[in-house]
Amino acid sequence: QVQLVESGGGSVQAGGSLRLSCAVSGTFFSVSTLAWYRQAPGMQRELVASITGGGLTWYVASVKGRFTISRDIPKKTLYLHMISLKPEDTAVYYCNKLSADLTWGQGTQVAVSS
Repeated sequence: QVQLVESGGGSVQAGGSLRLSCAVSGTFFSVSTLAWYRQAPGMQRELVASITGGGLTWYVASVKGRFTISRDIPKKTLYLHMISLKPEDTAVYYCNKLSADLTWGQGTQVAVSS
């Protein structure tokens, strides 16, 4: 059974930075398009960033230039490096395939104070 385990969240002040990690089990890691999503309180889950099997990346406009998605294939770990954090980045962050067809993990909480 595929497992997604997110970590690295925390509480930071605006302007701070965090690096989120997602440990992935399963053989699809190197070939699938993987993604980070987030869900703020009272809001729907939204796609934040994705990375293809070939390493092409995409970002939602609100994080472009501040967030960087990457992955370590031997370690089967997906990362999201976040800088210049804003209060509106506060959410629970999740990883999944872009197709979002894996069972969601517990997520990791990011709280940004002004």
